[in-house]
Amino acid sequence: MMTERPGETARWVPGFLVLSVIWGASFALIKVAIEAGVAPMWVAFWRCFFGLVALGAICVVRRAAPPRDRLVWAHALVVAALLNAVPFALFSYAETRVSSVVAGVVNATTPLTTLLFAVAVIPGERPTLRRSLGLLTGFGGVLLVLGSWRGLGGTMVGSLACLGATVCYGAGFTYTRRFFSGRTESAAVLSAVQILCATAELAVVTPLWAGPPGWPGAGAATALVVLGAVGTGLAYILNLGVIRAAGPTVAATVTYLTPLWSTLLGAVLLSEPLGWNTLTGGLVILTGVIVARSPRRDTGVSAPGSPGPRVPGARVRG
Repeated sequence: MMTERPGETARWVPGFLVLSVIWGASFALIKVAIEAGVAPMWVAFWRCFFGLVALGAICVVRRAAPPRDRLVWAHALVVAALLNAVPFALFSYAETRVSSVVAGVVNATTPLTTLLFAVAVIPGERPTLRRSLGLLTGFGGVLLVLGSWRGLGGTMVGSLACLGATVCYGAGFTYTRRFFSGRTESAAVLSAVQILCATAELAVVTPLWAGPPGWPGAGAATALVVLGAVGTGLAYILNLGVIRAAGPTVAATVTYLTPLWSTLLGAVLLSEPLGWNTLTGGLVILTGVIVARSPRRDTGVSAPGSPGPRVPGARVRG
């Protein structure tokens, strides 16, 4: 675990706060594109595509060459599916059924699903009473957000799609820890390779699933460009800066702020309602996350709560 030196906090806090706003706003941007008529699969594709453009430009500026090791590309295909292609599509579909507020709140379960996979897969990670209580508390919060007493309606289906996305994130971050983050390539290169693979995966599946792309107007186009270039491109670089200055554990706590921004932006900009169960369930989920996370140990796999993934790994080279 990284120990901060005096004066370092002032260096990483601004980037941390900006990162929380960017990832919190991602849910509202998805909603803007969906309501403009962009098919959910195309929202996921354009998000990856514009993220790839941004990360590719960064690699060109840094003169970073792509990796030649085929194993890197093989692992990247798996990571891209788990952390980008599938969850991005699930969140986009979910927001045809639920508000961006609900999507942002359910996304706060990402550290809990990550912990479940980490305990099952990573040696040395063991279930403890504290973690078990945290997971149970978080699960109770999910049931509140889902409004499970209402039955399996459209809102429930959308919420379950959000939950499915966070399960993908949990599996993806654990896989990244085991097979991807320890590579010698820079974080920018690994991220660009990952998003390239995700873009390619979606380029194959999306036309078959959703038909030809539509471009319904300037508002949706702007939302998609910002969602990809900023939410999946610039955000990676900001998160990398926080990891370097404060360590991965502190960087992962951005999860606690993104639901607040997604709730605020959804309510103010999109006039989305705030149900009592959404607010209460969100607080219960965050309580479960805090309880489940050990204060003295860093698993290295906890993920920020964005609909987009974190820069793989904490051991990075610029």
